[in-house]
Amino acid sequence: MKYYLIVGEASGDLHASHLMAALKEEDPQAEFRFFGGDLMAAVGGVMVKHYKELAYMGFVPVLLHLRTIFANMKRCKEDIVAWQPDVLILVDYPGFNLDIAKFVHANTRIPVFYYISPKIWAWKEYRIKNIKRDVDELFSILPFEVEFFEKKHHYPIHYVGNPTVDEVTAFLASGSETFDDFVRANGLSSKPIIALLAGSRKQEIKDNLPDMLRAAASFPDYQLVLAGAPGISPEYYKCYVGGADVKIIFNKTFSLLRQAEAALVTSGTATLEAALFRVPQAVCYHTPIGKVIAFLKRHILKVKYISLVNLIANREVVKELVADTMTVEQVRSELNRILYDKEYRCRMLEGYECMASRLGEAGAPGHAARKMVVLLRKLK
Repeated sequence: MKYYLIVGEASGDLHASHLMAALKEEDPQAEFRFFGGDLMAAVGGVMVKHYKELAYMGFVPVLLHLRTIFANMKRCKEDIVAWQPDVLILVDYPGFNLDIAKFVHANTRIPVFYYISPKIWAWKEYRIKNIKRDVDELFSILPFEVEFFEKKHHYPIHYVGNPTVDEVTAFLASGSETFDDFVRANGLSSKPIIALLAGSRKQEIKDNLPDMLRAAASFPDYQLVLAGAPGISPEYYKCYVGGADVKIIFNKTFSLLRQAEAALVTSGTATLEAALFRVPQAVCYHTPIGKVIAFLKRHILKVKYISLVNLIANREVVKELVADTMTVEQVRSELNRILYDKEYRCRMLEGYECMASRLGEAGAPGHAARKMVVLLRKLK
């Protein structure tokens, strides 16, 4: 069968590439065409556009590139119609993908599958109308989404497991690097490590990293190691590191988490990764207008938590220092508890086990691919 996939950022490229590989296992004659990235290209098929030509974040960048965004949407719609795939598979990136789904549903008979469902449970819940109308099958990687979509909105979905579980499981099985191996290979000292994961976007790094460094610098018995994000230059980090005693390591986030004693993490998939490596953490998310954002969080956001760890466990497993509570003093206090309060650490690690059990076993791409192929063969 012919599969057309659309992703809009690096994480989508990673998850879609694993899904494509799993689809080839189920359908050896599979043909792929996609708006995607290098990892998808490595699996095979035709890349129409690279996701880097699509990914504009924030109001001003989007406004400045409206002509390009609309041109990309037009090109995508025309290309789907011309190629006539057996299925359109959308991966996250709802701002672009839901518009494509609307067009395809209205103008073709191509089934629309959505892998990694839009996070409308957090905000923009009104999008459920578009999803019900335009998406034929929704594949979720977060277990709490089943209740949201099925019980609240009466829209059946498929929970297939979480691909981050697959990635961490595969990494842990791939080698047995020791702490001594890691510090020697990366020019580090023998002190235990506090890992800093300050986000993958420039604005996140700008807002979070300076205070994270100031708080962590209060623990001289530990060394600070910053996980460099893909696409962010060492020069950019230097603008915010200043004179802090910190080592920046690129392309080794999993290796770093495997050896860390504790972590300060900006919310996102990284919070889930730290939990799956069983690293006690504090979630740090600073915003320039903290009190305003705190008000919006209380009155507009539809969820109690912002970290995936707490959302999946449905309770506070890790402390979330967000907006007006993200201060050097509070981060320092939380890090002190994580490092030196054994009972507190144990409770957090027990919470990780609860979260992991809710996620289930590895195998998300395979589960999704098998379900997709079965559904598509029924349609033929």
